[in-house]
Formats: sequence, structure tokens, C-alpha cells
Amino acid sequence: MDVDLPPWEAAASGEQPPVLSVAQLTALIKGTLETAFPSVWVSGEISNLAQPRSGHVYLTLKDDAAQIRAVMWKTTAAKLPFDLEDGQQVICRGDLDVYAPRGSYQLVIRQIEPQGVGALQLALQKLQQKLAAEGVFEPDLKRPLPRFPRRIVVVTSPTGAAIRDFLEVMRRRWRGADVLVIPTRVQGAGAAAEIAAAIKKAAKLQPRPDVLVATRGGGSIEDLWCFNEEPVVRAIAECQIPVISAVGHEIDVTLSDLAADVRALTPSEAAELCVPSQAEVNEALDGYKVRLTQALRQRAQLARRRLDALSERRAFVKPFALIQDAQRALDGWDERLLAAMRRQLQVSQQRVREATARLESLSPLAVLARGYSVTRSVSGAVLRAAEEAAAGEQIETILPSGRLISRVEEVQTESTKKPAKKKA
Repeated sequence: MDVDLPPWEAAASGEQPPVLSVAQLTALIKGTLETAFPSVWVSGEISNLAQPRSGHVYLTLKDDAAQIRAVMWKTTAAKLPFDLEDGQQVICRGDLDVYAPRGSYQLVIRQIEPQGVGALQLALQKLQQKLAAEGVFEPDLKRPLPRFPRRIVVVTSPTGAAIRDFLEVMRRRWRGADVLVIPTRVQGAGAAAEIAAAIKKAAKLQPRPDVLVATRGGGSIEDLWCFNEEPVVRAIAECQIPVISAVGHEIDVTLSDLAADVRALTPSEAAELCVPSQAEVNEALDGYKVRLTQALRQRAQLARRRLDALSERRAFVKPFALIQDAQRALDGWDERLLAAMRRQLQVSQQRVREATARLESLSPLAVLARGYSVTRSVSGAVLRAAEEAAAGEQIETILPSGRLISRVEEVQTESTKKPAKKKA
């Protein structure tokens, strides 16, 4: 298609303008835009964000007066170091593309960066991921706060509302703790270094503080940013004192909050977490007093009942009864012992009599008592046969009532009946 003059110039010159098809017009627009804007930087707010399974990203960039559709192909979207969200302010570099089937144009994004708060959020996410990987935010590292602290250090601005709120709550709740304020800047350039140095200084104080509070009032993310900086976060994590972080308002969450042992939503809540309520302590003490009194009364009553029960026992009612019982038992044992001894003596005597009878039955004297006698020679040998004696020999005859000394005149035996010859 040859077009010598643009339609509006042809109409001005009186010539009949050529009639263009939709495709021809779109082609002219496409060529003009893509040639005029080969690469352009655009800032705006993301809306209508869509991320289908294909990996491409579709969105709309808008400001207060206009909007433009944009697309990011999969190869570019895969390299993004941060997540896209609706409402996020970004700066995009890309080229314009006309989509002929729909007759619309769009920005093909080649590069995208967060703008303003988005940049800070990106930096915050990267630092948080780094510290989390090192275990700085591990719940197991959190330490409990002392129940009744005696010395509290507050790292904050001495002229800010945070310290006034903190001290007001402290005066109202508890007066048993000393508060030391280490003044620092809490926003702006150099504030992070001052806060980190103050935290390290507090850890070296003697006597050692019981609690450290890092706090400031609310503000924008830029105002609170020093509590997101690495030196402050590491100083809190490495502090040997239990740390309470109370930065900003309830909706504000900083990396210092994550690293601290306890996070308080506000400076006033930090004071409430630091110390107990005097009224609650007094109420608890009154309760303990009542319970202790009741317990002592119950123990006294129990002891009295036990004492009454003991006093009614026989040992206390009749203290000599036990002695008398023991005496009676002793007498009984004495009688039984004597009876046993008598029985044993009788048995022994019976045994002696029996042994004596047996001995007497075997004794030669018993034989003599029956009319017999025993004859012995001079040498003392018992003569059992007549042949053992000789005529003229002196012999001794033992009778039950005495002894006889005699001399043998003649010896006769049963076999011979002849007198024996007298020994020369």
C-alpha cells in the first residue's frame, strides 16, 4: 500500500483521502509506536496482577490519571528477586507492543524494580532471609524475662514520646525497679550505629541490668528503618541481657522485634511486660496470706487432734500400767523358768538314779551283798580258781561288812578232791 500523504494532509489539500482497513491502521499505529518508543522507563502502581501457570505475568500499571496494560514474559519473570503484589509501586523498563487482534497496546517489561517503600521492603526481605538462615530468630534462643527486675536499661531517645509513655506506666505499675536511659537517636543516618553501641554498652554495665528495652514511637517505615539494620539486629541477638523490643505501633514489625526475646506492641506494653502490677502483686500476697493462715490453722487443729488422741492413750492415762504389765509378765516368766528348772532337775535326777542302778547292778559289792565274797592274793589278784592259791599262802577275803586275812591250810579242787601240797 502506497500512501503519499497522511489522510488529514490529503483532506486539507482537497484530495480524496485513502480509506484504510482496520488492519492497515493498526499496522501503522504498531509501526509508529514501536519505532518511537523502542525502550522506555515507566513508573506506576501494580494492579490486576495475574500470574497464570504459564509463568508469564500480566498486570496493569496505573497512576492517578491513566493506566497501561503490561506483560512480563516467563524468562524475565523467573529472574525477579522479589514478589510482585497489587498496590506495589515499581519502575519498569520495556518497549511498547501493539496487539493487533484486540487493537490494544501494552508495555512488554524487560526490567522491573521496586520504587520507594518497595525497595526498602526488598532489602528487608533479603536481610531477614539471611539472618533467619543463620538462626538469629530461632524461638529456642528466646530467654524468659525476670519476674521482679531491679535494674532496667532503656535504649531510646530521651526526648521522645516513647520514654515518657514507658516511665508513666512504670510509675503506675511498679516502683521497685531503677530505670537507666541510654540516649540515642532512633531515626536518621547514623542512628543504627548509635543504637547498636548503646546495646553493647548496656551489657557491660555493673551491676548488670536485668532487662534491656529498645524502643521508639510510631512512624513511617523509613523512620523505623534503623531497627531493621543489621548492626542493631545482631546487637540485640548477641546481648546477654533479656531484650524487649517495642518499636512503632502494633502493625509495625521490625527485624529487631524478631531478634528480641520479647516483642511489645508499644512502649507502654513494654513497661507492662517489664514489671508486674503492684496492685496484682498486693492482691496475690493477700491471697497467699489468707491461704497461709488457713493452712496454719488447719495444721494447728490437726496437731491438736493428734495431741488429744495421744493424751487419751493408755500410756498417758495410766503411765505405770506398762510397768505393772511388764512386772506381771516378768513374774510369769520367772514362774515358768522355775517350773522348767524343776522339771529339768527331776529328769536329771531320774537319769542319775537309773545310771546308779545300772552301775550298782554291775558292781561286785552288790554280789557280796547277796552272801558272796571276793578272795584276793597278797598281790591283789582276784582268785577265781582254787589252783591259783597254794597252801600256806596268805589271802584276803572281802565281805560286805569288812575283810578277812587268812592263810591257806589246804587246797582242794573239784576234780581231784585231794589236798594240795603245801608250798615249801
